[in-house]
Amino acid sequence: MTTQTLLPTPGRTWLSRPAARSWISPVSSPDVTGFHAGLPGYAPTPLVELPALAEELEVGRVFVKDESSRFGLPAFKILGASWAVHRALTDHHGLGRVSFDQLRERIVDLPPVRLVTATDGNHGRAVARMAGLLGLTAEVFVPDGVHPAARAAIKAEGATVVEIAGSYDDAVREAAASADEPASLLIQDTAWPGYEQVPQWVVEGYATLFAEVDAQLQAAGAGPAGLVAVPVGVGSLAQAAVAHYRSAPDGPTLLSVEPETAASVLASLALGRLTTTPETGPTIMAGLNCATPSSLAWPYLRGGLDAAAAVTDAAASRAARDLAALGVPAGPCGAAALAGVRAALTPERRPALAPGHARTIVLLSTEGSAANPAR
Repeated sequence: MTTQTLLPTPGRTWLSRPAARSWISPVSSPDVTGFHAGLPGYAPTPLVELPALAEELEVGRVFVKDESSRFGLPAFKILGASWAVHRALTDHHGLGRVSFDQLRERIVDLPPVRLVTATDGNHGRAVARMAGLLGLTAEVFVPDGVHPAARAAIKAEGATVVEIAGSYDDAVREAAASADEPASLLIQDTAWPGYEQVPQWVVEGYATLFAEVDAQLQAAGAGPAGLVAVPVGVGSLAQAAVAHYRSAPDGPTLLSVEPETAASVLASLALGRLTTTPETGPTIMAGLNCATPSSLAWPYLRGGLDAAAAVTDAAASRAARDLAALGVPAGPCGAAALAGVRAALTPERRPALAPGHARTIVLLSTEGSAANPAR
């Protein structure tokens, strides 16, 4: 059963695209695990099996990739931010391929650089953490709707926080303008025409997460993932998922999950072209409240996403409570993965998914409950 249409439908919350299953990514995931393993405090985050969810969803096995403590931060974002900051600085200073420790030793003798970014919370804190590790300053632009605790956490990393009375897209524009000087580097995790190299490094950094999942599934005696649910903001993590799982035929069903108030990827897939959600409303899924998908991610999302779901705050909140009761401290963005799978695995929608989707399901819980606390 296919529910895909190329006509925009107000209030659309579901889209299936079975043809994506045969799409092959032009670029596979790079190997960045060695870089991350060399950073202070690296350890794989847990892949937690939850039999109670498998019973509820009527599938074989369900695993949650718990990103509530990645390098001591409550979200996965530092995987991309660390690699992007490293690559951007070594490129800026003409250092070539050096290790993180070598960069940290040499940067004290180099002209100072200011790192600039915009954030819904987690990416900005990750960039600020990297700036602190390297003895650099950071300026982070934060839009409306980001929880005060998330803003305070960025400041606690030593960054200057600039509050923007507007949307995430507005904050990105302000950050880009602020970084338009030789002594500044924009470390943004979304792309637009003319700004794609740094976002590509961010995406490359996320490959470590999927390499860990593969190894952990194998260690658990589980088969390869049959369905992977990915919370989506601008789509960079979903791009990394597509690059990883679509590098060869017969990959899993890839499901993107967004807030109903900011379902820009779903809307773009429905239209068949990159589009901007006219107005994003408030949502507890603050890290996913993005009106425009990344231009770098879009070809991958258009080619390789099997299905897209948009979920309500109530559904995300329920999922967060349920995961907490099962021992996984998921914030609203991380819990969106469970909310999306619940929306996808209805009797009417299951036939549109890959036949092996019910074998092993992986939920990417991209942030912990401390990242952007539910209001």
